[in-house]
Amino acid sequence: MNTTVRPDLYPTRVTGEAVPQPRVDPVVWGDAPGPLDEQRLARYETSGYLVLDNLLSPREVEAYRAELRRLGSDPALRASERVILEPGSDRVRSVFEVEKVSELFAGLLHSPRLTDIARQVLGSDVYIHQSRVNYKPGFGGAPFDWHSDFETWHSEDGMPRPRAFSVSIALSENLPCNGPLMVMPGTHRTFVPTVGETPPDYHKESLRVERLPVGSPGHEHLSRMAEQHGIEQITGPAGTAVMFDSNLLHASSGNITPFPRSNIFIVYNSVENTLEAPFAAARPRPQHLGNREFPV
Repeated sequence: MNTTVRPDLYPTRVTGEAVPQPRVDPVVWGDAPGPLDEQRLARYETSGYLVLDNLLSPREVEAYRAELRRLGSDPALRASERVILEPGSDRVRSVFEVEKVSELFAGLLHSPRLTDIARQVLGSDVYIHQSRVNYKPGFGGAPFDWHSDFETWHSEDGMPRPRAFSVSIALSENLPCNGPLMVMPGTHRTFVPTVGETPPDYHKESLRVERLPVGSPGHEHLSRMAEQHGIEQITGPAGTAVMFDSNLLHASSGNITPFPRSNIFIVYNSVENTLEAPFAAARPRPQHLGNREFPV
């Protein structure tokens, strides 16, 4: 009988004190040529994020905005698990697994202009771990707490290592005042565990709350990281994209302006890093949050 225990390189959701640890994995896994030149690749490796200007043309932005409106007003889709509403509101916050409900978005998510970058950075073939469109409406788009995506994907989905990254593509202008993405550059090189056991079906709560009861680093760690690395806002016109490492600490503030901040969000994971049993949860999150239908 095989009694081998799989190693957990990034223990989290701990009891007692959470002790940050240096990342033991690369940030850039491949060395083959690709769309990113040496300078941009080095910038991504150092900072944990990279802005991709003019990824979408103005015509493409308009087409994707129309699709965004269509998805948000589809009554059957709104009644499904794929749709998350804003806290205390009936307005749509996010629609998940968009490549399954929109041929238009599927074409973009599987396009070489994105997947070629993913293969270059991750050093292997890739698949979509998660996708969604975020609406962040004006006059009430809620904030989202500081967190590392990998901490969630590791503990609740069973992603073994941070061999994944996200791409957020702006469909409206990201202004300093309408709740843009905030990052702590360089924090992707430190894994910060969080304290507390994962509640059953935690995704039903964590995707709607403004402050994460479980899964966000403690204030003392956030303060120390912010003092060491600083905080940067990612702003820019519609069509701009930002790719960022799965372990980079990031957050966004609420949007009380009239200007919505909508975006397309895609997570690419290496085919050599597919999901196992969750490392700190009783069972994995649903398929639309963590893709287990592999290959895609």
